[in-house]
Amino acid sequence: MTTPSNTATGNTRDPRGDHHDHDRDRAPARTVFLLAHTGRPAAVRSAELVVLGLLRCGIGVRVLEAEAADLPLPPSVERVAEGCPDPLDGCELLVVLGGDGTLLRGAELSRASGVPMLGVNLGRVGFLAEAERDDLDKVVDRVVTRAYEVEERMTLDVAVYQNGDVLHRDWALNEAAVQKVSPERMLEVVLAIDGRPVTGFGCDGVICATPTGSTAYAFSAGGPVIWPEVEALLMVPIGAHALFAKPLVTTPDSVLAVEVEPHTPHGVLWCDGRRTVELPAGARVEVRRGAVPVRLARLHHASFTDRLVAKFALPVSGWRGGSQR
Repeated sequence: MTTPSNTATGNTRDPRGDHHDHDRDRAPARTVFLLAHTGRPAAVRSAELVVLGLLRCGIGVRVLEAEAADLPLPPSVERVAEGCPDPLDGCELLVVLGGDGTLLRGAELSRASGVPMLGVNLGRVGFLAEAERDDLDKVVDRVVTRAYEVEERMTLDVAVYQNGDVLHRDWALNEAAVQKVSPERMLEVVLAIDGRPVTGFGCDGVICATPTGSTAYAFSAGGPVIWPEVEALLMVPIGAHALFAKPLVTTPDSVLAVEVEPHTPHGVLWCDGRRTVELPAGARVEVRRGAVPVRLARLHHASFTDRLVAKFALPVSGWRGGSQR
């Protein structure tokens, strides 16, 4: 789901009135958190440009201590340990430089803190990113002037049950994927929606995705593209041996369930391809709309249709239609 927010305007009024001293007239300190894929030379160079641009404009920068050693950073850049309770505390924005994996890593920090994430794509597709490598000057300018909007993206809350007991709880922005472990053996599963069984089959796995995740793993598995503004949940079988094994789109209030048959080899649950837990035979994975969204900072007003065409380089040269308004 995409929900506009006005938190980035910076238009606030001092509640203590119009009469205050010079200390109160000073602008509050501003800090931006920077997360980068330090294993990529392009990300290291981009991080240096962004950091220097922000510091020149009087905006503080904070990075993870583990990344600082790989980045050419001035001494004024703040370092924090990755294991601290809230590394983004006091930051107004999280700027992420990298590919899809780095952006999903940033989403973990963004969701936990509520700080909006602004992604700069240095990878291949980067649907979560708002800017490309050539846009770094624009990114710095928009951050400095707070010229961005914030939207909320639906997440998934995921629970794993065994004999009625909760084995594991997790979340995902893109998808929760139940997959087989052994390449030579299929995973036997039964799918259910809102507590009612739908179908069962042998397969390589099943993906439960958000609209945001519909352009990620679910898309590769043959699922439909769902516009981010659409409130829905998506279930996509992977390599199913069955006549009825089509993608299913449900309401956002539905509960999707994938039950691993007791006689089948154990499976594995992946959340956003980053966090994993083993699924014993007989385990049930339940997926529902997440209680906490991920907040994304947006620089452009381009439609998702244009973004889709650009990211996948879709051929549209024959289109001769105009605006239907």
